Amino acid sequence: MNFVCQQCKHQLQLDASLVDLSPSTYDMIAASLPPAPAPSKSTNSGRQSPASATQKVSRQTRSSKGNPSSNPSSRDHRLQSRGFAPPNESFVLLQDSVIRNIPSPVPSQKNSTPKSRQNASATPQAQQPQDEIHQPNPSPLSHHLRSALRLFNLLSSRTDVDHPLCSECTHILLSNLERQLGEIKKERDGYIAFEKEVRKEKEREKDGISKAEAESKIEKLKEEERFAIDQLKAAEEERAQLTRELQALELDEKALEKEEAEFWRVYNAHQLKASEQASQLAALRAAYAADSATLEKLERTNVYNDAFCIGHDGVFGTINGLRLGRVPGVPVEWAEINAAWGQTLLLLYTIARKLDFTFENYRLIPMGSFSRIERTTGDKATYELYGSGDLHIGRYLHNRRFDFAMVAFLDCLQQIIDYVKSQDPHVDFPHQIVKDKIGEASVKLQFSQEEQWTRALRHVLLALKILLKWATNGSNG
Repeated sequence: MNFVCQQCKHQLQLDASLVDLSPSTYDMIAASLPPAPAPSKSTNSGRQSPASATQKVSRQTRSSKGNPSSNPSSRDHRLQSRGFAPPNESFVLLQDSVIRNIPSPVPSQKNSTPKSRQNASATPQAQQPQDEIHQPNPSPLSHHLRSALRLFNLLSSRTDVDHPLCSECTHILLSNLERQLGEIKKERDGYIAFEKEVRKEKEREKDGISKAEAESKIEKLKEEERFAIDQLKAAEEERAQLTRELQALELDEKALEKEEAEFWRVYNAHQLKASEQASQLAALRAAYAADSATLEKLERTNVYNDAFCIGHDGVFGTINGLRLGRVPGVPVEWAEINAAWGQTLLLLYTIARKLDFTFENYRLIPMGSFSRIERTTGDKATYELYGSGDLHIGRYLHNRRFDFAMVAFLDCLQQIIDYVKSQDPHVDFPHQIVKDKIGEASVKLQFSQEEQWTRALRHVLLALKILLKWATNGSNG
């Protein structure tokens, strides 16, 4: 026996409570159902009339193979004959062993030959195996299923909905019923409120008012009406005024929108221009920073130190790597000595030009290895500041002129040292110059030893280095 939902037509699986439905439970459910609806002439297209539902119940009862227990009235009559009270008075709960032994009469040929035809609402199909028809005592499962079928038929006859239903369709039905219940409650509340108003109106009619009071009330209402009309006119005039003001404000708003658009256009143009100028300014600042760094580097650079590098090589003083002087055992070529004297004279000449200093009685003529010093007063003689190692008759005279040139150089050095000391008394020179001596060593070569002459030339280079440092570090302003 298969059951299908009468709404969605899906097969159903009965709950265990319906499979084990006892007769007493069935009677209790049947007694709690509402009575069958009265037949009506007009029926809805979506619902069956109570008469059609009753016919459906009778057909499905015949399809239950003529079981006499399928009729609720006959069951009630049988229970009364046995001494039990109807379901609305009391009920008895029977055990499963008793239910299984309930005798069932053999269905007649009249009830078993024709098959029951299902109605248009697609009631559940109850197909029973052929071997159960001839069994005097059907199985308990078939008995319970027939009981469930009778219960579904009874529910369909007592209500407007065909049974059985699946859980989803049942939930939908419950939702619709709850919605209908809510609408009916609202309608009831409306009727109750209307009834209260009617009762109040009747009470007022019973009380009644006099003619004078009615006329006074009418005059008062007319006065209120005139006052309301005046207020309405004032409100309309105020509305018209506000409408005109709104139109003026809308015109002002449009003008302000145009001004705002123009402002933003100019603002954007200024922003672009400012951005370009900012980028240019950043580029200029970067260039300025690079140039400043270059200038600072150049200011720290002393070209005089690079052009005139004064140092020492053992006992010799050197200028640009050229040794100035001679000692026994270390032969220094006169070409190197003359070149060193040329660099020394050029250095003194450069310092004098930087300090804008003019020597008295002498003029320096730097010419490399053949430099000279010229006297500007007296006989205006010229002294060669270079020597020679050749053996010839004029060597004595040449060495004498070389000594005069070195003494003249020492005189010029003394003049510029005095000038620097006058500008900056804090400048200290370690060796004092007295005539042809500097630091107790003579610069003359003719009557001096080579070691003493070399030491005097080293003192000369030291004094020149101090002068160059003072002239190039900015202390002279």
